[in-house]
Amino acid sequence: MDSIKKAATEFILTPEYHDLLSIVKGFRNGLVYGAKIRFPHALVMTLLFRRSNFKDMATFVLKATRQHARNLAFFCTIYKTLLIAQRRMRGKELPLDSFLAGLVGGYVVFGENNNVNQQIVLYLFSRIMMGLAKLPVKKNVIAEPAQTFPIFASLVWATVMFLFQNERDVLQPSLRASMQYIYIDSNRWNTLKNFLWHNK
Repeated sequence: MDSIKKAATEFILTPEYHDLLSIVKGFRNGLVYGAKIRFPHALVMTLLFRRSNFKDMATFVLKATRQHARNLAFFCTIYKTLLIAQRRMRGKELPLDSFLAGLVGGYVVFGENNNVNQQIVLYLFSRIMMGLAKLPVKKNVIAEPAQTFPIFASLVWATVMFLFQNERDVLQPSLRASMQYIYIDSNRWNTLKNFLWHNK
């Protein structure tokens, strides 16, 4: 047993296999991270908002978890493979290599418009918009403005409330449902029970 463990350790530490093994480990890490993130989220959201039998709810949670984990694993595999291929073709990695690898991986893995992909892509979109807003300050193109977050927050909330009141069909269904629960359902009750304890 020790000899097998030693041989396996030597193999994974061999420099010429590093690129291949980094793809394998990236696939593994994508699976693990996707499952760790999606399973508790899907479980909580299912228990809070879905009314169904146990089998259907469990199937939904496991399907969403599987898709999230699988997508991150396959994206990482495509991304790392393309980075390595570009580096080996040129002998070095260029700054746009990551953009091209992300472009292909994003199209192949996240190009289907479904709930899991929408959540992941919208999560990334909000984070990169924040990053792009900070980039000119980092590059000394502009000075860091004071009090930008309160202005940003107020514009975000003003926009979402305007859309919800006037064009709610363009909002994502889960956001629409959340806002319906908070802002519209709170206008209706006919007993103490559905005023304090139950929504309806």
